[in-house]
Amino acid sequence: MINKEQFEHELTLIIDNAIREDVGDGDHSSLACIPETASGKAKLLVKDEGILAGVEFARGVFKAVDPELSMEILLEDGSEVKYGDIAFYVEGSSQAILKAERLVLNAMQRMSAIATKTHSYVGLLKGTNTKVLDTRKTTPGIRALEKWAVKIGGGENHRFALYDMIMLKDNHIDFAGGITKAINMTRAYLKETGRDLKIIVEARDLKEVEEILSNKGVYRILLDNFNYEDTRKAVERIGDQCLTESSGGITEQTIRHYAECGVDYISSGALTHSVNNMDLSLKAV
Repeated sequence: MINKEQFEHELTLIIDNAIREDVGDGDHSSLACIPETASGKAKLLVKDEGILAGVEFARGVFKAVDPELSMEILLEDGSEVKYGDIAFYVEGSSQAILKAERLVLNAMQRMSAIATKTHSYVGLLKGTNTKVLDTRKTTPGIRALEKWAVKIGGGENHRFALYDMIMLKDNHIDFAGGITKAINMTRAYLKETGRDLKIIVEARDLKEVEEILSNKGVYRILLDNFNYEDTRKAVERIGDQCLTESSGGITEQTIRHYAECGVDYISSGALTHSVNNMDLSLKAV
C-alpha cells in the first residue's frame, strides 16, 4: 500500500480537481445573492442508516475552500448512524459553505455507502481468521477515497495501484507464456530494477496452484473462481508456504462459506463498484 505522504498527496489532488470541476471561475449562484461578508452555519444531517465515512475528508475540503471555516464534529468516521443524526456543524463564510457543499456530500455519501457495505461483509466473517480486501475496481480519480472508506468500514486495502505490488493474473500468465515463465521474469525484473514488491499470482485450478508452489518468492496465491471443495483442497495444499486469497463473484451469500475454507483473504470488487449512496444533506441552521 502507498504510504501516508502519498495518500495525502492523492487526497490533495482529488480535492483540487473536484473544486476545479465544480467551481470553475466562480460559484455564481452564491456570488449573485449572498454578500461576501455574510456568515452562516450548517449541519450535516443523516437521512439513512449505516456506517459514516468521510468526516475527515470533509474537514480537508472545508479547509481547502476556506481555512477560516470551523467544524464541530459530533460523529467520527466509523460511527454507526441512523436517520436524524447530525454528524457535524460547519460555520463561517456562507459563500464558502455553499461552495464546498456538493463536494462534501458527494464524497461522504459514497464513502459512507462503501464503509457500510464493508462493515456488513466483515460482520459476516466474524469468528473466522479471514480478512476482507478491496480491489482496483474503483471510480477513476477517487480511488483514495474509496479505499479509505473500506478501511473505515473495517476492511483491508489490497494494492493501491499497478505500481505498489506485482499481481500476475490470467492475462499476464498467458501473454508471458505460462506461470513459471511469468514468475521467473518477474523476479528478474525486480532484481534488475531494485524494486521490493510483493508478488501475487492467480491460479485458475489446482494444477496451477501446484505450479505456483514449485516456484519461490510468491507472497500470495489468488484462488480465482474456485468452488468450495477446490478452495479447501488448495488451502490445505498451500499450508504455510504463502498466503491465500479467494476472489471472483463472491457475494454476501457465499463469503462465509469461502472463509470457512480457511483462506487468509477474500477480495471483493462489489465493495466499491456496487453500492447505493447513503442519503445525507447539508442544511443551514
